[in-house]
Amino acid sequence: MNIKNFTLSELEALSQKIRDRILEVVSTNGGHLSSTLGATEIIVAMHKVFDSTKDPFIFDVSHQSYAHKLLTDRWEEFTTLRQFNGLSGYTKPSESASDYFVAGHSSTSISLGVGAAKAIALKNEQESRIPVVVIGDGAMSAGMAYEALNELGDRKYPMVIILNDNEMSIAKPIGAISRMLSSAMASPFYQRFKRKTEQFVDNFGEGAHYLAKRFEESFKLITPGILFEEMGIEYIGPVDGHDLKSLIEILSMAKAMGKPVLVHVQTIKGKGYEIAEGKHEKWHGVSPFDLKSGTANTKSSTKSATQIYADALMEQALKNEKIVGVTAAMPSGTGLTQLMEKFPDRFWDVAIAEQHAVTSMGALAKEGFKPFCTIYSTFMQRGYDQVIHDVCLMDLPVVFAMDRAGIVGEDGETHQGAFDISFLRLIPNMTLCAPRDEKSFYHLIDYVAGYDRPCAIRYPRGSFLEAELPESVPYETGKSQMLISNDSNRLFIGYGSGVGRAAQTIELMEDKPSLLDLRFVKPLDSDMLAQMAQKYKQWYVFSDSARMGGVGSALLEWLSEAKITDVQVVSFEYADEFIKHGNTKLVEESLELLPEQLAQRIIGA
Repeated sequence: MNIKNFTLSELEALSQKIRDRILEVVSTNGGHLSSTLGATEIIVAMHKVFDSTKDPFIFDVSHQSYAHKLLTDRWEEFTTLRQFNGLSGYTKPSESASDYFVAGHSSTSISLGVGAAKAIALKNEQESRIPVVVIGDGAMSAGMAYEALNELGDRKYPMVIILNDNEMSIAKPIGAISRMLSSAMASPFYQRFKRKTEQFVDNFGEGAHYLAKRFEESFKLITPGILFEEMGIEYIGPVDGHDLKSLIEILSMAKAMGKPVLVHVQTIKGKGYEIAEGKHEKWHGVSPFDLKSGTANTKSSTKSATQIYADALMEQALKNEKIVGVTAAMPSGTGLTQLMEKFPDRFWDVAIAEQHAVTSMGALAKEGFKPFCTIYSTFMQRGYDQVIHDVCLMDLPVVFAMDRAGIVGEDGETHQGAFDISFLRLIPNMTLCAPRDEKSFYHLIDYVAGYDRPCAIRYPRGSFLEAELPESVPYETGKSQMLISNDSNRLFIGYGSGVGRAAQTIELMEDKPSLLDLRFVKPLDSDMLAQMAQKYKQWYVFSDSARMGGVGSALLEWLSEAKITDVQVVSFEYADEFIKHGNTKLVEESLELLPEQLAQRIIGA
């Protein structure tokens, strides 16, 4: 949609139309809501001032980019948002040439902008192209953003950074004076005056330069831009993020400056949908809901794995004051909200800073505490060096509790929890274990609370798969549990939520295989596996994880080291590819991982 010639009133009407479309689709499909509603005018102004067909439009996380999708020829297709084989909930270049980069994790945008700016300079395209970055104030809590700003301020590549401050976490608007100063500091007159002043004072030595600098700093103290200015980034703001006229004027000025500029824009989360307006975390990402009342359309009656973890950890924390915990900007998503309220001095949210979260827990462990580092599987990737260097190298007893392990559904490729077993299993001193249901989860939390080495546990989004199985027994290091023992030559080996999938598959087969709950993928239960190798010659592995480096790989390595050659291993873990977004059941069906499909594959083989 070309909006270059739209009048201001037409742009304002378009913004409302975009909001209505977002509400219509997200209330039906689910998705990110409050942040994308709040960013509507920002994105409309971007498309008015810049050109997404040549200027890199870079959205941090990109969960706020729905208006951008609607403005780039995806209006009708928008009904498929987050659906299987439909539009992604994030930017995706394979979906549109106007989507510059894949994004789903935070704080990458400024680095991408710097890289794009370098490429533009090398190609001598600075007269016709400029990177435009949209980053939320929450993403500014991650160190990577400042690493990028540090280089940008030094190299001075032309770039416009739009800081979408929707929670007043950086600064509060100061009214008319602030607005006047922001416009003045963006004006060509001020920029010319600043350059002339700098040239003038340079002729009078360090003393004059110091006095001029102090004067400028005192002038800027009325606005919150001193941090960015000190890094070498021109600062403009705060600007009303819902005032299209001001946004268009300021962005046009920033574009013309020919230098790195940060435009500080303040918006209201959920703008235009009164129920969601403000700092309501539950409206950040939503399941389908009734548009009139705001209530969710469906509520699961089954207890989620996240809630089981929270309840079990609360039980341990109440009786052991040495237990502490951390999450990285996901207190409700990881179930730590109640623990943070109950023990505000022992459980912390450190914002989007997984590296810091891991390392800080290493120090607490060294001081004799028992830290639980609770982070989504996909975000654990961001603290990988710290897991190795700051925890495992010193053999410190930190528990890494990884929520959303396995397929997470509509969030797709950037969020699937497929790789944690593969990348953690190779680390010395690391122990890997997993629960299969509620009872085993309580047993596992009781076990890891007293374990004196690094360990990682994983559990799924939503509920465990239900199955009629013998009750869990307490955990012992490296010990599995035999659940079903039959005369079949086939042995199903389940790990974590894979146990439930294996049990459901057994129910569909006439020749009933045996079932082993592996419990630990590191260390493996060598004694039990040796017994299994004597009795069962066909092993089938069930685990919601990547096949490469996963549970099947661990078992094959064990068989090789034990010089056992007559056991065949078939793994039903994920193939070596990124898994697309969509309803979890439809995604699993496409991967042929539903119990009925697995039963047919085994019988057919």
